[in-house]
Amino acid sequence: MRILITNDDGINAPGLVVMQEIAEALAGPDGEVWTVAPAFEQSGVGHCISYTHPMMINKMGDRRYAAEGSPADCVMAGIHEVLGEKPDLILSGVNRGNNSAENALYSGTLGAAMEGALQRVTSFALSQYLGPQNFHADDPFEAARVYGAEVIRKVLDAAPENKDDYRLFYNINFPPQPADRVLGTRVAAQGFRRHTRFSTEPHRSPSGRKFLWIKGGEQHRPTEPGTDAAVNLDGYISVTPMRADLTAHDMIDTLKGIE
Repeated sequence: MRILITNDDGINAPGLVVMQEIAEALAGPDGEVWTVAPAFEQSGVGHCISYTHPMMINKMGDRRYAAEGSPADCVMAGIHEVLGEKPDLILSGVNRGNNSAENALYSGTLGAAMEGALQRVTSFALSQYLGPQNFHADDPFEAARVYGAEVIRKVLDAAPENKDDYRLFYNINFPPQPADRVLGTRVAAQGFRRHTRFSTEPHRSPSGRKFLWIKGGEQHRPTEPGTDAAVNLDGYISVTPMRADLTAHDMIDTLKGIE
């Protein structure tokens, strides 16, 4: 099996080391793991692509490349330049922090998996929720490290062959606990954290100019029972099947009257 890995935290991120281990376990002794990851952190860029300017790509080692672009750029560079063909699997992450609920819409980690699906390759985004039980641990990625390959294998075994125009990709979030406190896996819909959202926080530079930082919302507010962030906070790994089709299909018939 040939696997392409990427992330949005950058080529030197510790979560990418964990992803390398997961990918090697899946690829097996006769497989290949290729890395094309952003040269610099690209958190929060979503499915952004560098459409209006070129990106530099550098070989950092055997099957290891850094690109000055977004995670989605890295997927395209990996397929069309580095490998020259589609891999069998694309893995994005392991992100430092959760991409449950509305975070999924901003996530470069998810953006890479979405691009993989648009390129017609089975793709997964993996993220490690952080909290009081693992934030300061020696290995905050322990849950992802221990269970990552196992969960992906289960999904691959269970999922039917996918030939839809908008192919499935999978969002996996590991709970904010050590591995021995993980209670299992739940297939969960994307949730929504009510009463918290991204915002801005103003600061003044020494010269007096005003700058705005983007500020995240409270990450430990549960979503509706059974949805991704809720099951994560209950100690479970969440698996959320997704598509890039943004159509609100439930509204098609309702709006027929405007035709």
